Amino acid sequence: MDFIVRAAGYQGEASVHTRALRHFANTLEAQGISSVVTPDITQLGRKATDLFQMTQSGENTVMHFAASYLAQRVPSLEVFDLPFRYKGRGGLLAALDGPLGDRLKAEVAEKTGFTILGFWDNGARHLTNRLRPVHRPADCDGLSIRTMDSALHQATFAALGMIPRYIDVKDYPAAVRDRTVDAQENPYTNTLNFGIPAHHPYMTPTGHFQGISLFLANRAVLDGLPSADRAIFYDAAEGATAAQRAFAVEEDGSAFANILSQGTKVTHDWDREAFWAATATVRQQAEARIDPAILGLLPEH
Repeated sequence: MDFIVRAAGYQGEASVHTRALRHFANTLEAQGISSVVTPDITQLGRKATDLFQMTQSGENTVMHFAASYLAQRVPSLEVFDLPFRYKGRGGLLAALDGPLGDRLKAEVAEKTGFTILGFWDNGARHLTNRLRPVHRPADCDGLSIRTMDSALHQATFAALGMIPRYIDVKDYPAAVRDRTVDAQENPYTNTLNFGIPAHHPYMTPTGHFQGISLFLANRAVLDGLPSADRAIFYDAAEGATAAQRAFAVEEDGSAFANILSQGTKVTHDWDREAFWAATATVRQQAEARIDPAILGLLPEH
């Protein structure tokens, strides 16, 4: 391979995603393929979402990003954002390693310039806020919340009585610090790494979305490689995906313990059935946009 593989993300070195990018790059280097990793493009003054244009244009070769950001172009990716649909990562990841993953890879290839190299574990997403414990939907009423750029996410939080605001990752920690928003939602690792416990004393481990990040490549570049190099690329991606998932499981425990050590009050007795009922219409509307064949491949609720 006579070009440099450029891998980029939007999180720091401690991130389970950045660690997986490093694993990918190191595997390529061991096979004689040069690579460069840019862990966090926001440190270069770019918005996190610039990664899509950078990778599709060829400026970048591979990237990771939360699947929710591609859902406007590939509606079936909304399967990851059906609120309160999943009770753990195991069943969903197993499905993604089978026919469900194959189907989603085909749809992304058909509708975008990307190839999915792997489905990465972005962690169950949990609520934190600066004002009060959240036991039931009524406790969410009036809280402003930072969201990702996802209409389904925004509809979910609006159904809970919250005021959703999309804020890019680059600007979101500052929005928490200066109280532009009252609440945020993220997996434990992101909540910790973005410094949220210093500003949000309340957490409810809702697991409302089971986050998946897509490990993506520029499809034209990948398809243009000699077959031997392409095989090395795919093998490195498979190894990085296995490593990333292991990092994510390990990080869940250590990040949660760290969050607790900072004095965060965790509400364990939250009313899951009430949250399920409050978001029923949003979930049903989303399911109506998704191919029934894909819904049929999901693990049982």
